[in-house]
Amino acid sequence: MNGGTATVLAVGAAGRFAGLVVPALAEHGARVRGFIQDPAQGDAVRDHGAQEIAVGDLRDRSSLDAAVRGVDAVFYIAPAFQDHEADLGLAMVEAAKAAGVSRFVFSSVIHPILSALVNHGAKAPVEEAVLASDMEYTFLHPALFFQNLDQAWPTVAKTSVFAEPWSTDTRFSRVDYRDVAEAAAMALTSDRLNFGTFELCAEGDLDRRDVAAMMGDVLGQSVEAQIAHPKGVSAAMQLMFDYYDRHGLLGSCVTLRAILGREPRSLRAYFEELAASSKVH
Repeated sequence: MNGGTATVLAVGAAGRFAGLVVPALAEHGARVRGFIQDPAQGDAVRDHGAQEIAVGDLRDRSSLDAAVRGVDAVFYIAPAFQDHEADLGLAMVEAAKAAGVSRFVFSSVIHPILSALVNHGAKAPVEEAVLASDMEYTFLHPALFFQNLDQAWPTVAKTSVFAEPWSTDTRFSRVDYRDVAEAAAMALTSDRLNFGTFELCAEGDLDRRDVAAMMGDVLGQSVEAQIAHPKGVSAAMQLMFDYYDRHGLLGSCVTLRAILGREPRSLRAYFEELAASSKVH
């Protein structure tokens, strides 16, 4: 897609993660069409860099057909733990192919081969459909997002406890989704990452004690790692918790470092941003 301004449909443009891809695309010179479900979110998406807005629903094929009309490329990230997630992704791929979209970039998940995890296994059929579509493609396989720790931060600062519903010994690789968004923008606006499948991780494979110690260092207080016991979680979420109780999700930072041409953002730096933001507010 070198040599001209591409029009890119960013699915979920008002969301926490695709919402980070929109400004990254704008910075790379793309014309962004934000696909949103609620028309009231349109102004905010435009403020983040979208020039066009398409309103629709992933469950409504006619709205998908309208959204992809005239676009060169699609960025797709699935809604988290959505019922029939794979079917939604397959419909998006089918609509893109039917409209003559030339490129599809899918923000999937690290190790989509893990069929024991519903949110991982749902990604594999979508990747298979993209491979069979004859569209150019890039598959991004990010580790756990730094941003998923945002909600816990105020509680940690107040209680000096960091708790999650699985073993404190389980180790994970993590990544700042802003770095994933930058990689996605590269994939959508140049040919450099075409036909690639990329594991995206920052440096480090930390367990909860390591993360708690890092939080405490940034906060200037001791933080204890504990196990949470939530109630009323979905069956899919419980399967994930049970898997995490026994196994981690680990990957290498080598690929993301090579793509970005710099070190990926670090978890410590992310915590420092959260701490600074908390002081401002």
